[in-house]
Order: sequence, then C-alpha cells, then structure tokens
Amino acid sequence: MTEQPNVQSGQAAGSPVAAVRTQVETIVRELVLAGKIEPGQLIVIGTSTSEVLGRHIGTGGSEAVAGQIYEAVEAVRAEAGFFPVYQCCEHLNRALVMEREAMRRYGLEQVSVIPVPKAGGSMASYAYRKLADAVVVETVAAHAGIDIGGTLVGMHLKRVAVPVRPSIRQIGEAPVLMAVTRPKLIGGARAVYTAESPRREESCDEQSQ
Repeated sequence: MTEQPNVQSGQAAGSPVAAVRTQVETIVRELVLAGKIEPGQLIVIGTSTSEVLGRHIGTGGSEAVAGQIYEAVEAVRAEAGFFPVYQCCEHLNRALVMEREAMRRYGLEQVSVIPVPKAGGSMASYAYRKLADAVVVETVAAHAGIDIGGTLVGMHLKRVAVPVRPSIRQIGEAPVLMAVTRPKLIGGARAVYTAESPRREESCDEQSQ
C-alpha cells in the first residue's frame, strides 16, 4: 500500500511540508544578504499556511507548516541576529507578533490580544507561543519582509521598498515575494548618493545660470 502524506504532522515522505524548512532557510538567508540586514533589525514575515498546502488563504491552516517555517527563521536568526516579526491575518487587522525586547527597542505600543489559528492565523499563533516574551503590536516599519502566500506585508515595511527575486519562487503551493528597504533619495540635480560620485565645486548659494 502506498503511504499517504500526513498533512497535519508533515512527517510522511511525500508531504508538502517536508521541504518547507530547507526552502524557507534558503530564502531568508537570501533576504538577509540582499538587504544587508544587521543584528537588531526587523524582518516582517507574512505566511498563509493554507496557501502552502494548496488551499485558499484562511481556509486550512497548519501548525505543522507554521512550525517548519518558524524553525527555519530561527536557524537564520541565530546567525544574523535580526528580530522576526510575524504578521497576523486580517481578522486581527494584520497586527504583528514580536518579542518584547524588539517592541521596546523600537518604541512600539503593545495591544491586548492573543492570536489563535482562527483569529490571527496558524503562523502568528504558533510564533506567539514560541517567541521569548511575545507581544502583539499594531504596526511596524520593518527593514525587510517575506510574503508567503499573498498576505500583503507591504503595509509594515519602511520606505522605500525594493523587490528581491528569491531563488525559490514558491513554498509548497504558495508564491513567495520578498523586499528589502532603502533610505529615501532626496535632493535634485546636484545631489550625491554614493561616496564615489564626483563632486561639483559649487556652493548652494550659487545661482543657476
């Protein structure tokens, strides 16, 4: 008899959960490199575990998938030192789960709610239980972000967002989008944006001819 995948545990050889951890580790490392993410910076992670399993977002969440994604993020975090921030689903207005240390460092305000799979989503509720001293905040301005399954993390990114093309474009059945951010470019024709740019020997007091 052919072994049937156990979707909830993710242990069967053919399970769509089986490759999730390795794939997520890969794309998180790529994001850290692309964004030159420093220790203490924020990476927002939006995940539909339903979409990973080929179901419509919000209809079939899986803690097995959430656990694999969480462990992958933690593995890269141990190397890079960033703070992971997990976005809740629309039923909690896409609030975010993070560690209290990160909340205090960025001067954010805690809100009173406990994410659960049916109101927050499987990923956010899993992270809430696993992160050290987890709290929920309403919004952040993260330095980079990953969207697995069309959860729309852009509302929680710093300006200006720059798309990053991951080497793995799909986790399970869920499409993957990533972005880093950069400081705004300001100024006009005389503005210099890199240290190597030539400098014109003019003052701001000079009038255009």
